[in-house]
Amino acid sequence: MESEVFQRFCAHAHQQAGISLGPNKEALVTARVGKRMRALGIEDERGYLDYLEADRTGEELVQFLDVISTNHTSFFREPDHFDLLRTLLDEWRRLGQRRLRIWSAASSTGEEPYSIVMTVLDALPDLDIDFKLLATDISTRVLAQAQQGIYPAEKLTAIPRPLLARFFKRCEGPDETYSVRDEVKQHVLFRRLNLSQPPFPMRGPLDIVFCRNVLIYFDLPVRQRLLAAIQDLLRPGGWLFVGHTETLTGINTGFRLARPSVFFVPDDRKAAGA
Repeated sequence: MESEVFQRFCAHAHQQAGISLGPNKEALVTARVGKRMRALGIEDERGYLDYLEADRTGEELVQFLDVISTNHTSFFREPDHFDLLRTLLDEWRRLGQRRLRIWSAASSTGEEPYSIVMTVLDALPDLDIDFKLLATDISTRVLAQAQQGIYPAEKLTAIPRPLLARFFKRCEGPDETYSVRDEVKQHVLFRRLNLSQPPFPMRGPLDIVFCRNVLIYFDLPVRQRLLAAIQDLLRPGGWLFVGHTETLTGINTGFRLARPSVFFVPDDRKAAGA
């Protein structure tokens, strides 16, 4: 790929989605743009770039961001986060909390939000609570897969067997695939959202935000804006989970570190003895 063409692709990714693509990503961009070119019957990268820039509907931009986005995920990824979630749920149950709002900010193909919902329903089996989870992603392709909620058997190996039996059902057909039950799906609202462009349309207060393994794709100014928006949406005492390889070092926020990759918003009312 010509250097000038690559730089223009990088500029589009950053301006439209906050995604920072360094020089070491040229092979990745070439391969993934190539898939889109073949789908459109376009033979060279400059021709596709011209097509992308000429599109005024925004549809091709969505397709471009879809193909360059990395969507690696799995059920109960980074399992210590789900152990802590159970601990928080037990505490809130003892305190009498009956409303729960969680945001899965980079939901990909649905494994993370469904893991969260299964954890909540399993931890609070007999409790009548007002529970909703917002699951967002910039990719319309992965959101469509997430809403369908159908996974091959090999994707489900990390799910504890009691949860698998309770929350999934075998699909008909020759392939061994499983569908998420409506008992789980009814708590999830999927929406497309560009994390690089706050303020966001949803309202708080939220109890927990999972924003895991996405900060690494953003530069410092985008991270700063995103974390400020998340902090505004969280209630005092609310929690933020980031990826194990991510940190808030160098970013000016009001979050306090609880443990590596886990932060909370201080509750000044408690500090004042309220």
